[in-house]
Amino acid sequence: MAALVFFRKIAEEAGTVVYAFGEDSSEMTRQLIMDKGNRRSRSGDGNVDHSFLKASRKINSMYDRASEWPERGMSAS
Repeated sequence: MAALVFFRKIAEEAGTVVYAFGEDSSEMTRQLIMDKGNRRSRSGDGNVDHSFLKASRKINSMYDRASEWPERGMSAS
């Protein structure tokens, strides 16, 4: 069975980037807050589960390649 997680940037400030994310591209109801300085993320709802970890890792991976925070993306495994 495939595991999918979709994300899109919803806000960016001096020190943080906020993403909406979820397992369905039409229902990204959760939030992931990325600290730009140390590139650590936290969940808006406090739930650190597989979907949150997949989104966080993919966002950091895309940042590594492009040196900018991605507007949107997805991770599949």
